Amino acid sequence: MTRAMNRSIPFWILLAASVALVVSGALVVLDHLGTMTTTLKNGSATGLEVYAGQSWIVIGAALLGAGVLGVLLALALLVVSGLVAPAALERVETGPAITEAPEEDGESEAPVSEDAPSQEVSSADATNDQSAQNGSSGSTATATKISVR
Repeated sequence: MTRAMNRSIPFWILLAASVALVVSGALVVLDHLGTMTTTLKNGSATGLEVYAGQSWIVIGAALLGAGVLGVLLALALLVVSGLVAPAALERVETGPAITEAPEEDGESEAPVSEDAPSQEVSSADATNDQSAQNGSSGSTATATKISVR
């Protein structure tokens, strides 16, 4: 058994309940079948033993069948977990792991010259750009060349 199945409480509950159903179903079937057989052979069988005995045998057979089905299901789970567990434990390496963070010296990698235009836009420049965009019609559609009807 795999370690996962050794620790799985639902698996053990399924197995124990299935075995209990098999045992109880077999006891019910064998008890009532034995009683019915002996009374019919003796000639002392009553309606209760014959007709009620048949119903009890059907109930016992249903319990026995459910227990056998549960045991088979537990065995199937055991086999599937044995096949799936080794595949889940394999580790797949996707790429090299980053071990160190880059050092921060406070200096940027590329020096910025003072002659280069600045990329920062102040809020005053943003308002001037918006008012300049409001051409003759004052709409955004005119500035982006979208047809509005």
